Amino acid sequence: MSSNAPRQPPVRDLRFFLTVPHACSYLEQREATTLFLDPQERPGQGVYDALSLLGFRRSGRHLYRPHCEGCRACISVRIPVKDFCPNRSQRKLISRNEDLNVIERQASFDYEHYRLYSRYIRARHADGDMFPPSIEQYRTFLTLDQPYARLLEFRLGRRLVAVTAVDMLEHGLSAIYTFFDPAREFERRSLGTQAILKLVALAYRRELPHVYLGYWIRHCRKMEYKRNFQPLEYLNGRHWHRAISLENE
Repeated sequence: MSSNAPRQPPVRDLRFFLTVPHACSYLEQREATTLFLDPQERPGQGVYDALSLLGFRRSGRHLYRPHCEGCRACISVRIPVKDFCPNRSQRKLISRNEDLNVIERQASFDYEHYRLYSRYIRARHADGDMFPPSIEQYRTFLTLDQPYARLLEFRLGRRLVAVTAVDMLEHGLSAIYTFFDPAREFERRSLGTQAILKLVALAYRRELPHVYLGYWIRHCRKMEYKRNFQPLEYLNGRHWHRAISLENE
C-alpha cells in the first residue's frame, strides 16, 4: 500500500540546537539552557509523539526541553489515566463544576480567548516574562494550525471562564497551558485544577493512557499543584517510572 504523506525522518536524524544561557524562569539566580528542534523542521504526528516520550514540550511551533549544564531540576511528569483516583477535594471540585460546558475547538485565534488571557496574565503573572500580554505573543504561544493542537473552552452559560490548550498525542494528552477568569467569584471553582481533571476524563474516554503535565521542579511553588494528581510517573533518562514521592526522586 502506498501513501502520499511525506516521509518523516527518524528522531535521530533531526537537527537540534541549544539556546545561549539565560535567566531561569523558575529558580532564582540560576541560568537555563534549552534544547529545541530546528525551526526549519516540520515534524508530523509521529515525530512529535516520539519526542514527547523523551520529555519534549511544545510552545507555539517549537518543540523543546531543558538542557542545563549541572542541573536536572526539571522533571517531566505525567498522569497514568487508568490508575488516577481523584482525592476528596478533587471529587468535590468535579461536583462543584458540573454546570460548566466544555467545547473543543481548533487552536486558532479568537479575540474572546485573548481578552480572557490578557486579564489572566495581568492579574496572575504581572511579575513574569509573559507580561505585558499582547496579541502577537498570544498567537505565537497558543495558536497552531495542526490537527493535534486543540483548545478546550469552559463556559458557564455563555460566559467564557477558562481555556485550556492541549495537544492530542497518540499516547496521551499534553497539557500546554490553561488560563482562566481571575475574578474572585470563580476562586472556589479552582479552574486550573478543574482543567486537568477534565483532561484526565477526556483521555479516559478516548482510551489514551496518559496526561502529560510538563515539568515539575522541587521547591518551585508554581509547580506544587502537580503533586496533587496521584499517582504520577516521571521521566528518568529515556524511561518513565512510577513516583512514590517526587521529593525523593
